[in-house]
Amino acid sequence: MKEKVLILGLSKSGIAAAEGAVKRGCDVFITESKEPKEEYIVKLEELKSKGIKIETGGHTDNFIEGASYAITSPGIPPKSEIFQKLRDRNIPIISEIEYAYQNTDIPFIVITGTNGKTTTTALVSHILSKNFSAPVCGNIGVPPTSLIDEKHDFLICEVSSFQAEMTENFKAKIACWTNFTPDHIDWHNGLENYFKAKAKLFLGTQAPEYAVLNAQDKRLADFAKECKNVVMFDDNKDCYIKNNAIFYKDEEIITLSDCPLIGHHNYQNIMCGIIIAKLVGMKNKDIRDRIMSFKAPEHRLEKVREMDGITFYNDSKATNPEASIVAIDSFNNVDVALILGGRDKNTDLTEMCNSINKHIHTVLLIGEATQRFEENLIKNGFSNIIKESSMEDAIDKAISLNPDVVLLSPACASFDMFKSYEHRGEVFKDYVLSK
Repeated sequence: MKEKVLILGLSKSGIAAAEGAVKRGCDVFITESKEPKEEYIVKLEELKSKGIKIETGGHTDNFIEGASYAITSPGIPPKSEIFQKLRDRNIPIISEIEYAYQNTDIPFIVITGTNGKTTTTALVSHILSKNFSAPVCGNIGVPPTSLIDEKHDFLICEVSSFQAEMTENFKAKIACWTNFTPDHIDWHNGLENYFKAKAKLFLGTQAPEYAVLNAQDKRLADFAKECKNVVMFDDNKDCYIKNNAIFYKDEEIITLSDCPLIGHHNYQNIMCGIIIAKLVGMKNKDIRDRIMSFKAPEHRLEKVREMDGITFYNDSKATNPEASIVAIDSFNNVDVALILGGRDKNTDLTEMCNSINKHIHTVLLIGEATQRFEENLIKNGFSNIIKESSMEDAIDKAISLNPDVVLLSPACASFDMFKSYEHRGEVFKDYVLSK
């Protein structure tokens, strides 16, 4: 009798898992709470032609009963009704990342962290691709299950806290934790649960061959004591900055002036890439050359253009204050006009206001968060604030001020005015490039 596999959600990862499970001879059922998006209609017919059963608009007992396990999409919270139904029936729930791991011998190199993980994942893949087949996958948008039947040396996998939470046996060759700051607290039902979700990837039976951790992050520096085979970056540990260059165990790898990414947070991302490259045996010259040829992923402190002495940066991916702080702190002794705002996550703004006081000349506020952000900025001693009703108006006003830098780093979700942070970043870039 075929093993019954239940897929939760018609996401990219869910579809990849369904196709992978069918290929392995399983009886596959996809259950989706919403009606399918128009772009999935053709794909649904293709899946059905492979013998996959699909229901949309709700989860029925008929689909759930008898499943050996369920593979969940990362967007479904653990407190959801479908999770409770599965737990009541003792049906195990795993992530698509865990499913991929269970069905391949390709080693995983994992990147996790509150901020910086996408840039680091892309950078690690770019560096290793000099000597290895090492594609990106995971939270970056490529389901690892779609790669496991191909020939690769490593899978460079970005893992979110949502995906980490749903792993039990996943074991990386190398796991890197870039940083830890408050985020997704509602989803995980508390900050400690958010930390524990990521920590799973480093402890017990899931402990990697090497754990790469941020020595400058106090929480991670303390956590390092619980981990095995730790390699640390920053704060004069294994990989560090000295004399305006990045060193690995006393060997100079690259000067900061040769790094294509700006800001200390990006130097940390580069340090992660150097450590991983060294752990898999790459030569210093090859590592340096690959770093120098790397281009930042879109919407992450992305340089858009220079115009009339003004440099424009798109950091739309900064959807929380901590991410914006990282961008704000990248600029010293220059006149920066910062475009801030969107849908508020109601996190504490004190540290961001402190950074703005140190590094920003003018703040231009847009979106639903305008009033709370304005109140907090004024309360923390910053008053050079301009309120605008649209992204285009904010850009025009910023240009009229003739600053050195116009920085979009919103510290908010995008959904009040845009479809996604990508859409917000594209609007910013398109308008800037049209000038």
